[in-house]
Amino acid sequence: MHQALFLENSVNMINEANHWSKMQERGTYLGMQILLFVYRLCGRSVLSFFLYPVVVYLYFSGGASKQASKEYWQRVFATNKSSKKFSHSIGIAHFYSFAQSAFDKIDAWMGRITPEHIVYSQEHPIAELQEKQQGAVFIGSHLGNLEVCRALGHGRYETRINVLVFTHHAVEFNKVMQKINADSNVDLIQATHVGADLAILLKERIDNGEILVIAGDRTSVTSQGRVIYSPFLGKPAAFSQGAFILASILDCPVYFLFCLKEKAHYRVVFEHVADTLKFSRKNRQESLTAVVNQYAQRLEHYCLAYPFQWFNFFDFWQNDQDVIRDEQKPNSTNE
Repeated sequence: MHQALFLENSVNMINEANHWSKMQERGTYLGMQILLFVYRLCGRSVLSFFLYPVVVYLYFSGGASKQASKEYWQRVFATNKSSKKFSHSIGIAHFYSFAQSAFDKIDAWMGRITPEHIVYSQEHPIAELQEKQQGAVFIGSHLGNLEVCRALGHGRYETRINVLVFTHHAVEFNKVMQKINADSNVDLIQATHVGADLAILLKERIDNGEILVIAGDRTSVTSQGRVIYSPFLGKPAAFSQGAFILASILDCPVYFLFCLKEKAHYRVVFEHVADTLKFSRKNRQESLTAVVNQYAQRLEHYCLAYPFQWFNFFDFWQNDQDVIRDEQKPNSTNE
């Protein structure tokens, strides 16, 4: 199964400062197809029943994923003493929540997550953007499930959504999902780095009133050290500059986006950041640091509110200079 494959392969990466993309690249296209086939054949309830013992086995097998979960929960508890303290039962539940998110992805692609399943914490900005024929950048995260954004452009407001993905594995998984529903309003754009050609393409789409979704909690696949260390759950963590620099280049409204599961529905939070991000030459680093710190603070806020939906199963607080990458491309916007 897609999520279980990631957990299983993470177990084999003990004591290595591997980049998050190296961990995720180890999933298989065949495994994803099997997951989809079994899901369609047996349904979510049956598959969830058989998934649980698999998750328990992977958890007790130990490894990098288990250690990452433990460290995360320890930081959550240290930040908020009223939260749950780490234990084996908490760790298993965390793994299981991650595995279940694969089913949420399938439901999203099958059209089972509709606008009726979504509750908005703030005013829905897409209506206003459409009235102005204005595109925007939504900076999301791996807290919750960004696949829910598929439902944002359906119903009353038909909006084209472009999602930047940074690994081949993510593209392969979404190819499988597209077989479920080829009539999709979501374009997946693979970009190991953002060069001039891609920036021009994205600018054209923004000017055409489309939405760009990009995760702000993953460091660059190719560029080492192009990060800002922001306080996050009690310790500085490396956040990529790339999403914020790209948003500045695209010269459009910028929002933080969080898609969080709450029992039978999903809570979607839009937080307006700026009508346009501007980084002057004189104060560029200070301005960039300020907006990244703002993002880290909001991510921490929702982590504490929805701790089981944190799906970064790697050492999130590791020094970016120590991380092993497969390749380096220094001239990259995805910094």
